[in-house]
This record gives sequence, C-alpha cells and structure tokens, in this order.
Amino acid sequence: MNDQTTPVRFGIVGCGIIAEVHAKCLLEMAGAKLTALFDPAADKANAFAEKFGGAVCGTYEELLAREDVDVVCICTPSGLHARQTVAAARAGKHVVVEKPMAIKLEDIDAMLAACAQSGVFLATIFPRRMSPQARYARQLIREGRLGRLSLCSGYVKLYRDQAYYDSAGWRGTWQMDGGGVMMNQGIHTVDLLQWLVGPVRSLYGQARAVLRDIEVEDTAVALLRYESGAMGTFEMTTTAYKGKGQRLEIHGEKGTMIIEEDDIVSLEIDGEQVVLPAFEPFRVVPDGHLAQLRDMAEAVRGRREPIVTGAEGRHSLEIILGVYASSRERREVEIGGRQTGIREEGVAG
Repeated sequence: MNDQTTPVRFGIVGCGIIAEVHAKCLLEMAGAKLTALFDPAADKANAFAEKFGGAVCGTYEELLAREDVDVVCICTPSGLHARQTVAAARAGKHVVVEKPMAIKLEDIDAMLAACAQSGVFLATIFPRRMSPQARYARQLIREGRLGRLSLCSGYVKLYRDQAYYDSAGWRGTWQMDGGGVMMNQGIHTVDLLQWLVGPVRSLYGQARAVLRDIEVEDTAVALLRYESGAMGTFEMTTTAYKGKGQRLEIHGEKGTMIIEEDDIVSLEIDGEQVVLPAFEPFRVVPDGHLAQLRDMAEAVRGRREPIVTGAEGRHSLEIILGVYASSRERREVEIGGRQTGIREEGVAG
C-alpha cells in the first residue's frame, strides 16, 4: 500500500479496556480507520461499536476474511495472542499485539515465522519506548555519556487487591495471563531496562504469590548480569500499598540516570547535574499507543518494518520466563540457552 491518501484499515480483536485505548487512538489518527471488531461476548462488541464505530463480526474468522482490514490489533488475554496472531498472518493481515506478545518463547517464534512466511508486519506494544525521554536516554547511553555501565536496576511498586484478580477469570492464571506482576505490569519496565542498557546474559530470581490468592506471582526479585558485564536487580510487586510506581536507576563510571515513570528525574555526569531538554509532554497511555499505531500505519504504507518489531518482544519475555525457571529450579539461568518456558505447576516449585 503506497497510496498516502488511502486510510490503513484496522480491525480490533477483544473489546476490553486496552481495546478502547486502541480505538480512541485510531479515531485521532489521520490516515487510519477502524473498520471491524470482534469479541466473543456479543453485547460487549455491540456496545464497543456503538461507541467507536466499526462493523461487528460474529467470529474472528469473519473479521480475518474481510477485505477492508489491513491490520489486526490483538487486545485479548495473553494466552490467546499466539494463535490469533498466526491466524491473522495466514490471512495476510499485519498485526499489532498487546504485551506480552505470548506466554511461551516457542509461541513467539511461531508468530514470527508465520508473519515472515506471509510477508506481513508484526509489532508489539511497548509504549514506554516511544517517550522522548526514553529515546533521549537511549541515545545518551549509546554515546557512552555515562561511561561503562556498572549497576542497572528496575523497580515496579504497584497495588492490585484481590478483587482485581477476581474481576476476570483469566487474571492471575498461568494459562491465560501467563504470569503475574512481571508478565502483566512489569514487562514494560523489563523491556525498557534491557532496551536502554543491553541484553541480559544470566539471572537468578525468586517469584511468589506472597499476599494474593492467585496461581502466579504477586512479588518477584531478580539479580541480573548483562552482556556488557554490568549487573543489576529488579524488584516488582502488586502488593505495595499506595503503590509507588516504576523507577529505573542506571549507574556508570561517569554518571547516573534515574527515571521515574516516564520522566528523567535526575541525570548527573562527571559530578554535575545535566540540564535536560524541554521534552514534549508524554503520557504512556495513550500517547505511546498513538505513536505506535501511527507508526504501524506508516509502515504498511511505506512497506517498512514497524519501529518496535515482534522480534524485539522476545528478549523481554525470555527474561521473565528465566526468572520463573530460576525460582522454580533454584539456580542461575543463562538467557538464550536452554528452554525457560513456564510449567503449569507453579512459580517456585
């Protein structure tokens, strides 16, 4: 599609909260149109269509058969992402899939293979990468302004009560949620940390349900060793009363950077505080989603890869699955080596 005046046509699968973010972004975008949607709960799909437009499909297969759908946004529970992505690719549709892309590495590999075979694009939603602050931080680190990195850590301190997990049957389950705080909330911080400072080579972690009555973890900690030789940790929980949000601390031989939510709150290099640029205002939701959906539309028109490809979603999942394996087997896990998939019997064994 090279005609810059023709709208890129989107279909949405799953009409929950995050789907509303996608729909609102599409309504804001020039050159994009929401044409179709599907949810197995027909009443939910009809209410969604009344609010945002688009034709309601009776089945997912019906949506995929429509000629007026170029891109499918997959906004369903995590355990469905792989099957739905593969089906969309085989139908010749480009795919935008919410985080996590899948809950097993072999599922991501199948998604990537299906999209490559069909010649369609696959993007995964990591909206924190899209902030001007994050892109500035990445450039600064890549230029070596902080020097050789030594300690790079991430913290996610959120609060979700038992009612949150009880609100939907798939929440807090291995089969559909794929994990707990790391997989559902913390994956954004895991991804941003590894995107900024480089891949993780090995880790040792613990993940447990400390307070909530769920199959998966509400609290996790891990010791990380990066390919660069730097070390780090992460701490994540959904049990932090009046949760304190998300924070990254990146230390190097020449400086330190601290990021809270999506703001660089401190940047010190060579003993002096750096005056930061006047960044454009950014809210991870919806601004990050809007940027990624607009990028996908431009990628489809220009026949180029999206800015956050499906392949880039793999390492973040590999890190999380590595913590589950480490917790279960009580050992250090090498990333990129042996399989680190989830076992149904639990987190820590």
